[in-house]
Amino acid sequence: MSWGTELWDQFDNLEKHTQWGIDILEKYIKFVKERTEIELSYAKQLRNLSKKYQPKKNSKEEEEYRYTACKAFLSTLNEMNDYAGQHEVISENMTSQITVELARYVQELKQERKSHFHDGRKAQQHIETCWKQLESSKRRFERDCKEADRAQQYFEKMDADINVTKADVEKARQQAQMRHQMAEDSKADYSSILQKFNHEQHEYYHTHIPNIFQKIQEMEERRIVRIGESVKTYAELDRQVIPIIGKCLDGIVKAAESIDPKNDSQLAIEAYKSGFEPPGDIEFEDYTQPMKRTVSDNSLSNSRGEGKSELKFGGKSKGKLWPFIKKNKSPKQQKEPLSHRFNEFMTSKPKIHCFRSLKRGGATPEDFSNLPPEQRRKKLQQKVDELNKEIQKEMDQRDAITKMKDVYLKNPQMGDPASLDHKLAEVSQNIEKLRLEAQKFEAWLAEVEGRLPARSEQARRHSGMYDVQNPPAVNNCAQDRESSPDGSYTEDQSQESEVKVLATDFDDEFDDEESLPAIGTCKALYTFEGQNEGTISVAEGETLYVIEEDKGDGWTRIRRSEDEEGYVPTSYVEVYLDKNAKDS
Repeated sequence: MSWGTELWDQFDNLEKHTQWGIDILEKYIKFVKERTEIELSYAKQLRNLSKKYQPKKNSKEEEEYRYTACKAFLSTLNEMNDYAGQHEVISENMTSQITVELARYVQELKQERKSHFHDGRKAQQHIETCWKQLESSKRRFERDCKEADRAQQYFEKMDADINVTKADVEKARQQAQMRHQMAEDSKADYSSILQKFNHEQHEYYHTHIPNIFQKIQEMEERRIVRIGESVKTYAELDRQVIPIIGKCLDGIVKAAESIDPKNDSQLAIEAYKSGFEPPGDIEFEDYTQPMKRTVSDNSLSNSRGEGKSELKFGGKSKGKLWPFIKKNKSPKQQKEPLSHRFNEFMTSKPKIHCFRSLKRGGATPEDFSNLPPEQRRKKLQQKVDELNKEIQKEMDQRDAITKMKDVYLKNPQMGDPASLDHKLAEVSQNIEKLRLEAQKFEAWLAEVEGRLPARSEQARRHSGMYDVQNPPAVNNCAQDRESSPDGSYTEDQSQESEVKVLATDFDDEFDDEESLPAIGTCKALYTFEGQNEGTISVAEGETLYVIEEDKGDGWTRIRRSEDEEGYVPTSYVEVYLDKNAKDS
């Protein structure tokens, strides 16, 4: 099977067919190129998707990824990132091994095809030239033969005519002989050209064209083979990344299998455990007795299970008002049943905030006293560990500087030892500062863990409105905080519930309580918005009366008028105490 023998007369069709083959190859190249663009776009979208859901550094999301379910999700994001990388590999390999190679091959193929068909057209032009020569000699031979016949007929006519002179007859005979000679020459020339043409034609159809068409056939078959190899490479490039993609998927499955619900539950306990004990039972209060209602011994304030203590209120207290309850001058309201108040305690958001957490701008206290005990212990421990790491880092730096100084002392040409003294002193100063900071946090940590006595004096100041028969029943504000649903931290719920009950039952006594005398004046340095219970709003530059100075908790009690008084941060006001009040 050869195009040279089977398609010897299909030169134009072969030219169209080979051009179609090149178009098919270029179409396949375009297909692969678009596939690589899709792979790159897909990989980019996968990477963006993975990046979008990655936890942000130094954010709350990082803490969430301690849970095994979140770790599995993070592993899925990382594996998807690797998965995207394999699609990029597919795109790169297809571009380098298929698109670029085939584009180069197409250019070579076009040059080869052009060369072959140029040779074919040249052979065609040569045989056409030979054919034209043959036709020309043939027409000349035919013309000479006709001229010779006419000259012979004319000679015979002249020779038969008796009226023609002998000279004219001789001239006609010579003319006829000359024409016969020309016809013979044309015949010989025609015969020679015919033989030559037949030879060229034989060479053309049996040698030149078959050779050219055979080369075109081989070229076309190489093109077909190349397309087949490219299609195979196309599949192999996909197949090569399947094991790695499989590993990515195996990693996702392994991450899913590593999810431990028990571990996540334990982490939730560690993250949110407050360290408080639940409140005890509420005793029955007998309203049939004709006596003043008192708080039962086993009320919410005695939730710690300590000995039964009774909170007694001796008449009208002359001490300071309970800081969390605003003085109410409205008419007395009917008391609600205890069950209603208990339901309110169980369902409403706590509103009693410890003043320790009321810093300017809502910043977190340095000792994390706004957190429940267990969470506070964790934060303090974390801070101590961080400080110890910084101390170790500074000590390593100090040791390095010391060694360098020793080298300078032994080899003065390497440097001046005195030049390191300033740096060494600076590092030592940093170490001392960090150690003091660490000792401060260790002291707070020891206090939380029970190794140091609690700050009970401050608690007594906050509970001065009533006489506590059993002091351990009311804990200090810094230790008995509890997280509220809105994110703030309040007193122990049992203590808070008790305060609510007390505030409801004994509003009458507070209504009739006498105002404390002013012990000085103060000027507001900044504007303060008193949005919490027990606080009062002041404007910058405003002058007010001081009725109770700062007891060490950072708050000063002031009065604007007979009906408006409350607490403001001590740092927000400049206090001018009366000398007599200061002496007393």
